[in-house]
Amino acid sequence: MEQEATVIQRIELESTSENIAKVEKLIDEVCEVSKVNQDYYGNILIAITEAVNNAIVHGNKKDPHKKFSVSCSSKNEGLCFTVSDEGEGFDFDNLPDPTDPENIEKPNGRGVFLMRNLADEVNFEDDGRIVQLDFNLS
Repeated sequence: MEQEATVIQRIELESTSENIAKVEKLIDEVCEVSKVNQDYYGNILIAITEAVNNAIVHGNKKDPHKKFSVSCSSKNEGLCFTVSDEGEGFDFDNLPDPTDPENIEKPNGRGVFLMRNLADEVNFEDDGRIVQLDFNLS
């Protein structure tokens, strides 16, 4: 029987790069309370900050009048982070492969790749305006 998700923390912030530090603080608090081991903490930190950076830069186009939110819930021996923005969305199924030699030198295009490789499960909703990242702690 699947356990209901219990929201641990939720924040909504303006789309400025300075607010990434507030998200990092939230991740620190959640991981400390959830007793996440140090190796896994790094995966969570990188994956979530990539999702937040994408929400700020690509989703909300760095418009400080637009907000993004991050929520974290505990669910089935793990943590589920949800990041959402007010942007137009994107085609998350057709992204260039950042490991392709012609894309290696490009400064962007690695965020979704990193999220998919660091989280146990990644799901996009609402045309890519919402990303859910699941981390198994068991």
